[in-house]
Amino acid sequence: MDEIRKKYGGLCYSLAFNILHSAEDSEECVNDAYIKLWNNIPPAPDNLKAFICRVTKNSALTRLKYNSAGKRDDNLKISLSEIEDALSDKTAESRRESAEIGELISEFLRSQKQEVRNVFIRRYWFMDSVKEIAGKYSFSESKVKSMLFHTRNRLRKYLKKEGIDI
Repeated sequence: MDEIRKKYGGLCYSLAFNILHSAEDSEECVNDAYIKLWNNIPPAPDNLKAFICRVTKNSALTRLKYNSAGKRDDNLKISLSEIEDALSDKTAESRRESAEIGELISEFLRSQKQEVRNVFIRRYWFMDSVKEIAGKYSFSESKVKSMLFHTRNRLRKYLKKEGIDI
């Protein structure tokens, strides 16, 4: 567990903090993720990094909901509303299981250039702000916004082509 903490602790903390903006709550979410990992082994998850990030993110979102009694943080609200436009049709959920839609999104992202994929994932999975992404990749904020806009539009078209009406 010490090795896992050394390798993934910073990533998990950053993920939780981007959602919660609270050091104490973020630390607690990371610790919850370690406990869930410990209780899951054996068998070990196929992708340890993805597993611990998913558990941390879900824990942070649950904590955010509890802390805000249904009111979301503005940055998170903006981030989720951006992607929601591409997935806004409620009938899409009834036509396909969430896992299938997730797989389609993964396929779409694998077909994109690496920098586009990285920016999209940093924004919508890790909940990084546009400013943080721009700094991380040495892009202007305008370029990041443009990349996200065009990627969301391509995602919308891809999902329509795959039979998900948006």
